[in-house]
Amino acid sequence: MSICILDPGPLTTVQDLGRAGFAAQGCRTCGAADGYSARLANLLVGNALGDAVLETTLRGPELRFEIAAVFALAGAEAPAALDGVSVPFYAPLFAPAGSVLKIAAARTGLRSYLAVWGGIPVPQVRGSRATDLACRLGGFRGRALRKGDVLPTAMPGDTAAAWWKTIRRRRADRPLGDAAARSGCRLWRWEQDMQLPLLRAVPGPQWDAFAPEGQAAFTHGIYRLTADCDRMACKLQGPAIQTVHGADILSDGIVEGSVQVGGNGQPIVMLADHQTTGGYAKIATVISADLPALAQLRPGQAVAFTLTDPTRAVAAARAQAACLRQVAGRLSHEQKGGFWFGTFL
Repeated sequence: MSICILDPGPLTTVQDLGRAGFAAQGCRTCGAADGYSARLANLLVGNALGDAVLETTLRGPELRFEIAAVFALAGAEAPAALDGVSVPFYAPLFAPAGSVLKIAAARTGLRSYLAVWGGIPVPQVRGSRATDLACRLGGFRGRALRKGDVLPTAMPGDTAAAWWKTIRRRRADRPLGDAAARSGCRLWRWEQDMQLPLLRAVPGPQWDAFAPEGQAAFTHGIYRLTADCDRMACKLQGPAIQTVHGADILSDGIVEGSVQVGGNGQPIVMLADHQTTGGYAKIATVISADLPALAQLRPGQAVAFTLTDPTRAVAAARAQAACLRQVAGRLSHEQKGGFWFGTFL
């Protein structure tokens, strides 16, 4: 019961929703950078939201299913083929034993997710299967996948074949067509002829440490991702954000989405592999609903920020949760006349 990695691509890791509750011990959360797409891939095959998936970067892997499996792809869409036959993203798919899946470079976006029915049951570390690359723990031996690695699968081939029959009987094998459900209801800002992801953020714990001119630069400026971006953080380049008495503070807690401003006046947005504390002032915190959009940007792409409040941040998270519940309903028995009840937000 296994998946053999023939070509891992630039960076493929095992991830789930992260290792929560250990920040006080200096343990990073990690987990999927685009948590929405990871959840979506899991739901498409009938998994729990937090089951382990494969996260790929820019280009996907080539792998062989040693036994029959049900799988789905989500996130940054890329040409994908099973035994040379093109397969879609955002749909449950069946792989016979011995079949080979090859995922090419993403057309747009940065990170793709592969979910297999039953999850990827690598050992848990502190309650999570997420890979922490810096600390070399979790995931598959605490590292990115390599050629020749063999991943376990949870479901026997005959069980997967039976589940595939159930999926087809419930008519849930069709690709997910709703754009809002695929993207998680993301917002955009138009700037002349350019469409920018608009990241909503609440004022950070050191908002008052920034001069009014710096606050205005943050909320009205356009920033671009530098080449120095990874799963830990996105470093941005754009209008300088002026502080009142400098950017240095006594180190305090950092969360995913925290926007630090370094001594050069440029923002740094924390992602899944962020450190637990930091010594730069934090002007804002990007809301959880918008972090997936940032995780899909490539170096050189532009982004903009706008301020919101906690009430609207909660509403945005609930809207995404409603999208996911609707996708989960595809595999429920709540069907009438070939259409699923409800509409995507």
